[in-house]
Amino acid sequence: MRDAMKKLGADPNKINPLVPVDLVLDHSVQVDVNRSENAVQDKMELEFLRNKERYTFLKWGSSAFHKMLVVPPGSGIAQQVNLEYLGRVVFNTDGILYPDSVVGTDSHTTMIAGLGVAGWRVGGLEAEATMLGQPMSMVLPEVVGFKLSGKLRNGVTAADLALTVAQMLRKHRAYNSFVEFYGEGMGELSVADRATIADMALEYKAIMGFFPVDHVTLQYLKFTGRSDETVSMIEAYLRANKMFVDYNEPQQERAYTSSLLLDLADVELCVSGINRPLEVVSLKEMKAHWHACLDYNRGFEGFGIPKEKQDKVAKFSFHGEPYELKHGSVVISAITSCTNTSNPSVMLGAGLVAKKACELGLQVKPWIKTSLAPGSGVVTKYLLQSGLQKYLNELGFHIVGYGCTTRIGNYGELDESVASAISENDIIAAAVISGIRNFRRRFHPLTRANYLASPPLVVAYALAGTVDIDFDKEPIGTGKDGKSVYFKDIWPSNEEIVEVVQSSVLPDMFKSTYEVITKGNPMWNQLSNPSSTLYSWDPMSTYIHEPPYFKDMTMDPPGPNGVKNAYCLIKFHDLLDTDWIAAAGRIDKDSPAAKYLLERGVAPMDFNTYDSRRGNDEVMARGTFANIHLVNNLLKEEEEEERGPKTIHFPTGEVLNVFDAAMKYKAAGQDTIVLAGAFFGSGSSPDWAAKGPALLGVKAVIARHFDSTYRSNLVRMGIIPLCFNGGHYANTLRLTGRERYSIDLPSKISEIRPGQDVIVTTDTGKSFTCTVCFDTKAELSYFDHGGIFPYVIRNLIKK
Repeated sequence: MRDAMKKLGADPNKINPLVPVDLVLDHSVQVDVNRSENAVQDKMELEFLRNKERYTFLKWGSSAFHKMLVVPPGSGIAQQVNLEYLGRVVFNTDGILYPDSVVGTDSHTTMIAGLGVAGWRVGGLEAEATMLGQPMSMVLPEVVGFKLSGKLRNGVTAADLALTVAQMLRKHRAYNSFVEFYGEGMGELSVADRATIADMALEYKAIMGFFPVDHVTLQYLKFTGRSDETVSMIEAYLRANKMFVDYNEPQQERAYTSSLLLDLADVELCVSGINRPLEVVSLKEMKAHWHACLDYNRGFEGFGIPKEKQDKVAKFSFHGEPYELKHGSVVISAITSCTNTSNPSVMLGAGLVAKKACELGLQVKPWIKTSLAPGSGVVTKYLLQSGLQKYLNELGFHIVGYGCTTRIGNYGELDESVASAISENDIIAAAVISGIRNFRRRFHPLTRANYLASPPLVVAYALAGTVDIDFDKEPIGTGKDGKSVYFKDIWPSNEEIVEVVQSSVLPDMFKSTYEVITKGNPMWNQLSNPSSTLYSWDPMSTYIHEPPYFKDMTMDPPGPNGVKNAYCLIKFHDLLDTDWIAAAGRIDKDSPAAKYLLERGVAPMDFNTYDSRRGNDEVMARGTFANIHLVNNLLKEEEEEERGPKTIHFPTGEVLNVFDAAMKYKAAGQDTIVLAGAFFGSGSSPDWAAKGPALLGVKAVIARHFDSTYRSNLVRMGIIPLCFNGGHYANTLRLTGRERYSIDLPSKISEIRPGQDVIVTTDTGKSFTCTVCFDTKAELSYFDHGGIFPYVIRNLIKK
């Protein structure tokens, strides 16, 4: 954007944040080293070697831009650093007090709502515009009231509660709403418990799950190092403005669009899976659920394994010792940053499970890839203080770093012997992790069954070595005395957890951790720090590349453009997540992105992940629609073997990678569209799920529904979002996707209204009505300018 300002004869320094910006580097941590006392240091060295170009670029930004705090790698994950350190709750700026609010590009931004801060996830496009002073425009959401009563039963964790709440809100269809929690049950939940629930907002499709500030919040603020003076100011301000909830006083009846009620005593131990966070299974039903998934081919949730093949055994050798794999064998077991590592009760609970297991003589099989990646350095301190880290180490759960790791696909590799046993025998291997995303292929291409669970349950499943177990009836293993050890023998009580939390989690841990957090580490501090206003692009870099968004840009907006005779690039089913649209996780060796990197001399072992290469639009464009499990409904049955990241280039009839087909259309000056189903684009990468299609030349997306954040990001990239009208969708209209599509939009932006209807016609003579999903006049302005970036630049120059 600074380069674009200069080309247009304006001052590049006008591109500078106008509001406080915190940048936390947390998505590059890979589990290259595990089961090692030196895992953190060894991993950090590899991380800096791999990401030196990115980190140098980001360090340049830390000095080139004002009002921006960069939290260096190795410090923790964004949302937990925000909860424990950055969140203000109430701002005091030159004597003016106002409520804290935050928008963040990380999908876990909503965790901060557990602290009483209004915060939600936006795409990078919205965040960048907000930094530059653009207001956020949105349709006012409905507000769902969620009343909590009672108390959690013994042994049930906040993670089980979060999964239960998410399932209830999904069934309630609290889509694109604010959810406010209240009721006498609030007093039973710590801020860490609340944050665990708030962090699941993306999974229950809400904008935010909000917990108002009360006495529990104030205690947490003091405990995490906020000064008494600051906490007193926060309480006084919120009380004066009737924003503080005091459960010791009579409560006024609240008015909500709709309401839900949950007795905490009804929550059971549970997991989520397989392969979707919205599928919650109680622990007592897990074995039956697993066998049902083996029996039936149920899309996301089934495998269709014949009965006679369900007991298949794959024998292999690991470090010279013989072992076996079966369907359901756990090969990845990870306590990983995102939600649950914000919560001392579940982290120390995992430690207690490990302690009891070790004392009874249980061990985790050595070929299971185990790891522990907390959200902040505070976790390390209280695990050491409690003496429980040594037991986690004995089971292979050594700390490997502070980042999302396995949850975002940064798992490293499985041992070759394990990988071969899975692939050669077609074993349905399992991964059990404590994150909140378990979409197919997200963790590892070889784990086809991916479950989410609380950290203590992650340890329990690692000990069992399989998800094909009934914890109520079957032993987890055999103890050192030769007797069977059951789940109940290693599961801690609530009283045990409370006792260790009170004795081990100390206020000084937060203070000492965050006093030095911005000082970095030797590897970060040794990076060069150029002080230039403009970034010096390296044309040979495969990490940082000057994007084409401002190529040939002038001061005159291009105006609205309809779509004429467009080809359908790809046709999708319902509930397609951004993981299927945007590049995420590992770069497949046969992908267009891999070909691009190989042509530039990058060895496969150095491909890194798409997430680490987000600064290179060439890689990310090639990663769009590149998920190897993608199902493109344009392909006919006879082309079944070509399914995956493929499509048809209709002018030639060739079946090509989506990227290659899109480039052929662009070269010929031919428009393309995408046909989609319901709730299109939910997930954690809305910005690149919009940038990617824009780079491929997609002009419009026609869907039954859109995820709200994704829809707004499409608009901000100049792509027209359209919704089918009258209850129709592609299949009821008998649209095959092999037609050519024209969308007739008015030629002047002043003639387009938010939410107006337009006619879409095809070359086969069909026509149907769609709603243009521009929500506000501000979005129409972005579209008029060809996207939000050109709009911002032109307005800054005019000012």
